Amino acid sequence: MLELREVRARRGGAEVLHGLDLTVEAGEVVGVIGPNGAGKSSLLRVLCGLLPPSAGSVSFDGRDLTGLAPEQITRLGIAMVPEGRQIFASLSVAENLRLGARGPLGEAATAEAMERFPILGERCGQRAGQLSGGEQQQLAIARALVGSPRLLALDEPSMGLAPKAIDSIYELLDGVRREGMTILLVEQNVARTIDFCERSVVMSRGVIRAEGERDELQRDPALLRAYLGRQL
Repeated sequence: MLELREVRARRGGAEVLHGLDLTVEAGEVVGVIGPNGAGKSSLLRVLCGLLPPSAGSVSFDGRDLTGLAPEQITRLGIAMVPEGRQIFASLSVAENLRLGARGPLGEAATAEAMERFPILGERCGQRAGQLSGGEQQQLAIARALVGSPRLLALDEPSMGLAPKAIDSIYELLDGVRREGMTILLVEQNVARTIDFCERSVVMSRGVIRAEGERDELQRDPALLRAYLGRQL
């Protein structure tokens, strides 16, 4: 479904991705882990059209995404939940959701999101900026889902949240996963990512250094220490 080949990208004059290769199959849940500065967020920005690659190719269902604007990529079925959530704090919960809805089924999708995320339904008329951090993260995920994407990309969904809120977020994501959604998850929470994803790749300094399925990575903490300097 998603294929990146020899992707290079630059930010602020410096190259941040160095010939990166990554494939995600339809229905697969893939994690991307690595230390700060590894290039994880840059990878997602390239995928969503926010950072143009300087070389290489990005394709989705066989279509080249190079040169497409972010809104065009969204219409093709890729939705991103950005780092820091980036909700519209002055708008209501319902208004935030409507911004993510597309097409004639937008209202139905918004109603469905409020049913799936009960706290959002309870607070649909409340300003988004008045929600807790965990509730804002739920809103960011719901806003991505109302557009009926085929691939959901998440950038650090647990960042800045209390453990209980993180558990709630991953319970919701587990439901999305069980429905067959293709997911690309960028996280610094190594243990949580490996446990949640079928397969994870380890990034460091703009390249993928290693990858493996859940059981393989959980059996081999030495591999993770080699690149992350930490244990599970």
